[in-house]
Amino acid sequence: MTSNLAPLVLAAALAVTLAGCGKPASTGTEAPPPPAPVVQGNQIRFATGHPQLALLELTAARPGRNVQVELPARLIWDESRTQRIYPAFAGRISAIDVDLGSKVSPGSVLAQLRSPDFGIAQADTAKAGADMTLARKNLQRQKELFDAGIVARKDLDQAEAETARAQAESARAGARTQLYGARGGGVDQRLGLTSGIAGVVVERNLNPGQELRPDQSGSGVPALFVISDPTSLWVQIDAREAEVGTLLPGAAFTLTVPGLPGEKFEGHVTAAADFVDPSSRTIKVRGTVPNPQRRLKAEMLATAHFDRTLGAGVAIPASALILNGAKHLVMVEVQPGVFEPRDVQIGFSGPKDVVVSRGLEVGEQVVSDNVLLLSRLLRLARESAGPAPKTTPPAAPAASGAQAKS
Repeated sequence: MTSNLAPLVLAAALAVTLAGCGKPASTGTEAPPPPAPVVQGNQIRFATGHPQLALLELTAARPGRNVQVELPARLIWDESRTQRIYPAFAGRISAIDVDLGSKVSPGSVLAQLRSPDFGIAQADTAKAGADMTLARKNLQRQKELFDAGIVARKDLDQAEAETARAQAESARAGARTQLYGARGGGVDQRLGLTSGIAGVVVERNLNPGQELRPDQSGSGVPALFVISDPTSLWVQIDAREAEVGTLLPGAAFTLTVPGLPGEKFEGHVTAAADFVDPSSRTIKVRGTVPNPQRRLKAEMLATAHFDRTLGAGVAIPASALILNGAKHLVMVEVQPGVFEPRDVQIGFSGPKDVVVSRGLEVGEQVVSDNVLLLSRLLRLARESAGPAPKTTPPAAPAASGAQAKS
């Protein structure tokens, strides 16, 4: 009897909902509302062609051996092809020779710096050269005197040692100034900031006349120039602990970015961190993606797509899953228009797909859209039906007089 109350309550609720949607009042010629779904046991049944069925999307459970994993990622410069230029000496910028987007080669001058400190280094180089010349002349004289028997052997040995020290100091001072691009042996206090690699100027953080100090390098201070090869970028991926076995060096992935809808970029994993980031509880994974047309830009946010191989189980959309306390359940269509909730055990949970290890078979149809609406409708129908009435067993017939005497 109580199962007949549920259709009446649901039909009344459906009529009120339709009336509140701005429909005109009934004129007596409109079609009657569709019959309310019927709850029988643990199932909810809809009549054929019921409008509620059009709101439900069904998806067949498929073998869950391969699922696609989506992870957040960020594009950064390829550090193996990137150089950051910092000032080695204090000074003032006198000229800037390149701008953003300029192509440079090894040794290309990026900017000119007037530096008294570099002038001191140039002077040290010149002094070391003069001392080496003097030491060589003194050594030559000591050899001639020794051959003539005028000086002792120790004087010649001392002259040779002084010459060796002068040569070493001259080589050190000269290598220092040449390291920073000094040309010639004069002292002009002009230092050229040069590129050490071939690439493109992707950052420029200085102005004409700007004062520079070497102690300003690092500690969050941007580099004066950043030279990089934008035809190859690194991808920094934030992976969950469960993906460690999938994101091994050499693993392929597909990259998508919101700014380039419909486009996919292929890349591969090059390295993975050996620790879990304590703040985000993720593992930093680094990949490389080719960018020959330079459509991808550094610091773009992206999504990395991986194919993960799993064991036994069936895969369904994550939208089909309902959390009921500590348990998971799905709504399964057991017959056309007939649905029942079913407890399932999850073997893998991703943002897009989940793999059910127990409770569902391949090919079964689950509700993947508006599943909460169907679950709520089933709950309301159960509540409106109420508990089943208790039936009193019939009384036993009274015994006859003859039976009583016997």
